[in-house]
Amino acid sequence: MTNKHNHITSVDQSDRKVPYNLRQSGDTPVQMLIWNKVRKSPFWHKSINHGAWRATVYNRVFHPFGYSKPEDGGPMVEYEALMNDVTLWNVAVERQIRVKGPDAEKFVDYVITRDATKISPMRARYVILCNQYGGVLNDPILLRISEDEFWFSLSDSDIGIYLQGINHDNKFDVEIKEIDVCPLQVQGPKSKNLMHDLVGSQIDVSNMPFYGLAKAKVAGRDCIISQTGFSGEEGYEIYLLNSTLYADEVWDEIISKGKNHNLMVTAPSHCRRIQAGILSWGQDMDNEHNPFQCNLGYQVSLSGKGQWDKKGDYIGRKVLEEMKNDLKDGKKPFKLQLVGLEFSGKPVLDFATDFWPILNIESQEPVGFVTSPWYHPDKKTNIAMGYVPYEGDLSKNNFPIGKLGKKYLIELPEKYQSSSTTEEAIVVPIPFTKSKNPNTREVIDNIG
Repeated sequence: MTNKHNHITSVDQSDRKVPYNLRQSGDTPVQMLIWNKVRKSPFWHKSINHGAWRATVYNRVFHPFGYSKPEDGGPMVEYEALMNDVTLWNVAVERQIRVKGPDAEKFVDYVITRDATKISPMRARYVILCNQYGGVLNDPILLRISEDEFWFSLSDSDIGIYLQGINHDNKFDVEIKEIDVCPLQVQGPKSKNLMHDLVGSQIDVSNMPFYGLAKAKVAGRDCIISQTGFSGEEGYEIYLLNSTLYADEVWDEIISKGKNHNLMVTAPSHCRRIQAGILSWGQDMDNEHNPFQCNLGYQVSLSGKGQWDKKGDYIGRKVLEEMKNDLKDGKKPFKLQLVGLEFSGKPVLDFATDFWPILNIESQEPVGFVTSPWYHPDKKTNIAMGYVPYEGDLSKNNFPIGKLGKKYLIELPEKYQSSSTTEEAIVVPIPFTKSKNPNTREVIDNIG
């Protein structure tokens, strides 16, 4: 068993230069300093007015991360609103980095692992950027606005400066800059009806394809609308141009029209995103994880559904292709693999402050760690994503998977323990619950 404040050294992280911090130090009872070193988005005050009581920092921007207080039901009240009605999320932390110019497609194709030439104008795609060692630097949504313009809607790592650094010698004829565009997400089963009310006949919302983009005005202001989201439920994102100027008008319009649909302002639902197997950068993976060990192997040289023959070169290609071949040959080029887990214990109804140890069921020595745990109301059990030793199992498409059915123990914090400090966990397929719009990983069934 682990000593609470000691760093866990029995988890084999020898393939990393900087190991995940597995020191079990418990809760973080501190007040976050709100000051001007960290940016407030144009919607920040609106979130505060709607009851946001806690926040995190994401892309060096304050991210509202809770509206319903624990005494009022906490995150699960927000989850119920997502599942039954419609929710509004302030996700302005997804900073938009625009790449624009004659070489935009060529540049974007070089920095992402999938084929940018196959992305049509006014379509979006989930993509990853890797470094020369194959580590995942970011997993944004990439929007192609036109032939010569792309937006990287960033996850939680600062890619704008990285992209500018790649083009420091102006090898590519592009301009790379952050733009004043902040997104809001409208998510839930009533999101389509609300979007109809917001855009009217400007867009045929009912026939909008998954990852489709469209231009429209909301409250008279220019926006890009996408059918995407971080929930696994039906949903849309509203990218407001000139957000600093028009944030109040667009937010107020959504709130006003949302009253007819029982709209609730909430934080992104990590309960639902975990069910869908949607990763959170910095939590479920970082720049020292390669795509294969965090269920993103299908993104390597991705050129089409079930196709991996991207022609153009890209950063990290050599090492990633070698790793792909090593896996097919039965080698183990990394120590740990991200898997899905179901485990017992008291319901986990809030964010974990530590990476909980995963123990070998026989030796009871820590061999891995939980990254994203939550309670699944439909399954009536806790679920999680976490890292365990990779044993060489591959899917039908030769992507790494965990050994389904294998059992471990999870060492839980005291508040989630039932009769003991550990609970049995079993490896299960990801996703735990299918998405309303299945993503490529689910469609090609690369995880089992």
